[in-house]
Amino acid sequence: MDYLADLKKVIEINSFTKNKSGVDKVGTVFDAWLSELGFEIKQYQRELIGEHRLYRSPYKGGKRLLLLGHLDTVFPEGKFEGFSEDAEWVYGPGVCDMKGGNIVALEALRQLREEGMAITNVDVLFVSDEETGSDDSKLLTAQLAPEYDYCLVYEAAGPNGEVVTGRKGVGTFFIDITGVAKHAGNFYADGVDANLEAACKLQRLVALTDLKKGTTVNVGKIEGGIGANTISPHAHLTFELRYKTTDERDRVLKAIDEIAKTSYIEGTKNVLSGGIQRDVMMSSKSSFDFVDDLERITGHKLPTEERGGVSDANIVSSCGVITLDGLGPFGDGDHTVHERANKQSFVERIALSKQLIGYFIENLGFKE
Repeated sequence: MDYLADLKKVIEINSFTKNKSGVDKVGTVFDAWLSELGFEIKQYQRELIGEHRLYRSPYKGGKRLLLLGHLDTVFPEGKFEGFSEDAEWVYGPGVCDMKGGNIVALEALRQLREEGMAITNVDVLFVSDEETGSDDSKLLTAQLAPEYDYCLVYEAAGPNGEVVTGRKGVGTFFIDITGVAKHAGNFYADGVDANLEAACKLQRLVALTDLKKGTTVNVGKIEGGIGANTISPHAHLTFELRYKTTDERDRVLKAIDEIAKTSYIEGTKNVLSGGIQRDVMMSSKSSFDFVDDLERITGHKLPTEERGGVSDANIVSSCGVITLDGLGPFGDGDHTVHERANKQSFVERIALSKQLIGYFIENLGFKE
């Protein structure tokens, strides 16, 4: 299991999203490994975050496959670092989310190359800011996505080896409310209460939730006011939308706009900002047909699931690319100091990826 030594090497480099030098060090390590396999490297220079990296293999015409991952993790230096293992698990920041997934893709490519297969029509994209919402890289990913027919994403597998056919879309929004400050004892009636306006908006926003359709609106943070004896002159709402269908997205976006522009307390002024961060990755006939093709290739059942969390699979999928996520190893505790990944799942996921990528290269597609 030499690949576990490779995993240890990149885990021991802190690559918190805002640690540009650390993220770039991890990228440099992957540069060396993938260049040995014949990939050409294109770096997308960034000033405040790590460079995004695209690794291109020779293109021989026909269909193209993208393998997608990210280099960044969530813990700053000194918070949760280091690599350890026991008989069953490996532990450390990124072992499952998603340096472990990147290693799965790398090792599958290595094994194919070691068996004499030339890697063609398969590219690898590693971005540097996925853990903070891909605010920079999502534009790049969306620009590159139309070049590809298929995309395999190496976020963690489900506990039973599930791959991911659908992920909710997510948007983050803010409403800034301006009222009029007055002394709450002497001039109560002359004030315009921004906090009360925020309370009215909060109730209407949360009422947009429809659990049966998988739609949630969560007002996660409220700020406002000066003190108990002052009518609040300002308030701020931070809220999130998650949804499973484009119809629900459109319904809620229209309602959010209406709530934001309506002054429920006369005299308040409201400004809405934010928007959709990653659009929905919808399970569809094409995604389930893709899974059927992969099951035929492997000869094994490939369990599927949908997830409420998002990944860069959302971006590629929303560009019309046939996309499957969850090709990485199974793990849990991601984004916590208990993050771990199962050793046997590395064996299984590497074998799966090797079989699928090898088939694609030989046939320039996943259909017979």
